[in-house]
Amino acid sequence: MLKITNLNKSYGTTKVLQDLTLHIKPGEIYGLLGANGSGKTTTINIICNLLKADSGDITINRQKVSEATKKIIGIAPQENLLYKTLSCEENLNFFANIYGLNREARQKQVQKTLASVNLLDRAKSPVETLSGGMRRRLNIAVALVHQPQLVILDEPTTGLDVEARYEVWELIRNLKTQGVTVLLTTHLLDEAERLCDKIGILKNGQIIAEGSLSELRNLIPASEVLVVQTQQTEQAIARAQEYGLIHKYYGNQLAFWLPQPLELKEIITRFEGIEFDSISRLPVGLEHIYLEVTQGS
Repeated sequence: MLKITNLNKSYGTTKVLQDLTLHIKPGEIYGLLGANGSGKTTTINIICNLLKADSGDITINRQKVSEATKKIIGIAPQENLLYKTLSCEENLNFFANIYGLNREARQKQVQKTLASVNLLDRAKSPVETLSGGMRRRLNIAVALVHQPQLVILDEPTTGLDVEARYEVWELIRNLKTQGVTVLLTTHLLDEAERLCDKIGILKNGQIIAEGSLSELRNLIPASEVLVVQTQQTEQAIARAQEYGLIHKYYGNQLAFWLPQPLELKEIITRFEGIEFDSISRLPVGLEHIYLEVTQGS
């Protein structure tokens, strides 16, 4: 669906994208992760034909990016594109008109799209009366109203409470069942873990790691992460090194990579004589992978 090959973009002497290459299959949810300044926004602007690349190729459904491809893309930016005093129905009608839908098609699509984001019962409600979660769903509806083949969701759940976030996640999963291709940017790593078929980690304008979560886990030589709290940090690290265990700090948390899962009894035996306030065994998660590849260790 989306094919980007050796994409480059610079502003003066600053290289924002450096031979960026990524391919997204039809119906796939692709998570593009990266810190601020890594090149995510520039990439999105080029995909949407709002910015020209210096070099490289980019196609959407085998068409080179142009004014024509804008109609097969839907984008829900981080900031809601909504008119607060207009109703949900009026907002969607306005954007459907911009995309060139005739009156009959607009009426049909507005109702269908509101139903798809569970807002049909709020069709006449002004946006200013909606909750934050409802507004985010309506913002996504704006991206869907013209039935695009590729939907770009930029930080779709930022600032939402847990319940509203789950509602948006369910909406994104439903897009996949409908065959819609999704490019998702997010700083919430658990969001990418739960939703994405494939994940690309972007740093300095390059994809430095890519694959499914299970494939990315192969980048870390551990089957589990042991997180501990202890006042005897140096002794715990020294003991771990005797068993060939790698230690890491995640924030202020001391952790050890376990090549093979260990039962709690065996862990306590190996660290005999060292007092722990707490011990947690965790699966290798996207947070561990992301920190490892972006910090270059």
